[in-house]
Amino acid sequence: MANRHETQSTIAGWGEETFGPVSNPVALARRASIEMDELIEALEKGDTEEAARETADVLILLNRLGTTLGFDLLEAVDAKMKVNRARHWVPAGDGTGRHRD
Repeated sequence: MANRHETQSTIAGWGEETFGPVSNPVALARRASIEMDELIEALEKGDTEEAARETADVLILLNRLGTTLGFDLLEAVDAKMKVNRARHWVPAGDGTGRHRD
């Protein structure tokens, strides 16, 4: 059996078959926020396996959102990284930071 990876299209198709068409993209974003809270809880517990599952849930919802709004998520990431690489950043000392411009 060939190694098959999900794509934005296959994830969106599964979502529509399972839950029906998205009538409100805000609902997807809110659900992703709930999954993000579950990810934070898993991280606070030090549960790496659960953190991986919750991270996947967030990405699944974001892929569906991209399809619903008509953009390719990976292309959007590439475009945003181009912007990020051109910015000046101030590290916070914890692996995060903020941009100065």
